[in-house]
Amino acid sequence: MSDSAASAPRDVDVVIVGAGFSGLCMAIQLRRVGITDFVVLEKADRVGGTWRDNTYPGAACDIPSHLYSFSFEQNPNWTRAFPLQSEIQQYLERCADKYDVRKHIRFGAEVEHAEFDRTAGRWHVRTRGGERLSARALVLGNGALHLPAYPDLPGLATFAGKTFHSARWDHGYDMSQKTVAVIGTGASAIQFVPQIARVVRRLHLFQRTPAWIVPKPDHAIGEVARRVYARVPALQRLVRSGLYWQHEARALAFLRPRLMRLVEPLARRHLQSQVTDPQLRARLAPDYRMGCKRVLISNDFYPALTRPNVELVTDPIERVEPSGVRTQDGVLREVDAIILGTGFRATDYLSAIEIVGADGQELNERWRGAPETYLGITVSGFPNLYLLMGPGTGLGHNSMIFMIEAQVRYALQCITTLRDRNLRALDVRPEVQSAFASELYEQLGRTVWSSGCKSWYQTADGRAAALWPGFTVSYWLRTRQLDLRDYQPVA
Repeated sequence: MSDSAASAPRDVDVVIVGAGFSGLCMAIQLRRVGITDFVVLEKADRVGGTWRDNTYPGAACDIPSHLYSFSFEQNPNWTRAFPLQSEIQQYLERCADKYDVRKHIRFGAEVEHAEFDRTAGRWHVRTRGGERLSARALVLGNGALHLPAYPDLPGLATFAGKTFHSARWDHGYDMSQKTVAVIGTGASAIQFVPQIARVVRRLHLFQRTPAWIVPKPDHAIGEVARRVYARVPALQRLVRSGLYWQHEARALAFLRPRLMRLVEPLARRHLQSQVTDPQLRARLAPDYRMGCKRVLISNDFYPALTRPNVELVTDPIERVEPSGVRTQDGVLREVDAIILGTGFRATDYLSAIEIVGADGQELNERWRGAPETYLGITVSGFPNLYLLMGPGTGLGHNSMIFMIEAQVRYALQCITTLRDRNLRALDVRPEVQSAFASELYEQLGRTVWSSGCKSWYQTADGRAAALWPGFTVSYWLRTRQLDLRDYQPVA
């Protein structure tokens, strides 16, 4: 065999990046319509995505279990009203097995480069390990919560103790009788702080901005209920439907910020009932409109802060020193470990992949400032590329699995159109994308996410580019049917 033949890329119909909820859903639906010539490239050694990576103590979902699953694959065996990380991971493993998609997955295959060949109408994809593939369509299902955000703290690299991010939890590190600093009070921290506060000698929690926290209506789902759900799937579908519309109604408060004033007293009462110290309570009370940042749910975070071995630190951090963390008031708190609960780089989640479009432009460069897409799925100048959980499709009120299924259905229509019409390319018209982006940002400007706070939803210029400014049912309707008039087909 010649060197050129040996180095030729493998031809497939579709390349999918990522084997979390998005990538698995795409793979399952491709098989359902008879497309089996596809590859899923997964950088890790297991499926699961976010739920594989985030294994910190107390990790769980803030969407109810019966709503946080594929509509076509209900799980009657959830043990709690809100699913634990381990159960979600097991669910995804079962889905990969049941729908026979493991044989399509290449584990340990991290994509570093993808480039569209205008002449051939194909995406040329390269992994860091050197594997090369050529595909008619490229689907990015790598999700927005996979790149940990590390704070820009002077001296952090000089710390002599243990340091790790909550998304890269070091389960081999024994925290018992250690003094630990936790930086950040977001969705991950409010889950793991109560867990580690029970075992550490001393915990210093550094808070920059307090969060709005409401009670978590969690409870165990008994064995009898699980058996009933297994035997009567229609009952579980009814429960799921009720939960969906209950959460969908919450969008009103996010879209009409004044309505959030009706919800804020619930959170204030929750804080008042769990924290009796007025000084501590004052430091935990947000001064921005509820919903501007992610609303959190917890029953044990506030009580953890009242423990005698826990200190809430609200003075800004000046720098990290080899022995600990010094705040701007001059106090040095010596610690054995620093845990970073500082979230993810949600708005630049594609930055690890170089994606070059039909005209030689790189997608991350195109998006510098603010991303622009059509329906959060396609991008003008990047034909046959489909984003799942792309910019402008995140939620603050309902299940992302619903959005993922809508996006997969739309992308599948595009892919089958390429196949059935034997097209080289399907590229969204720039004027269609521009009109959609203008509409999106105009609507976002009227939501609670644009009410004045700073959050991970936003781009560097302050626009809440990560979120969908409407009801999920409206997104479902807009993505239900592909309209070819929105695209430029190339035969």
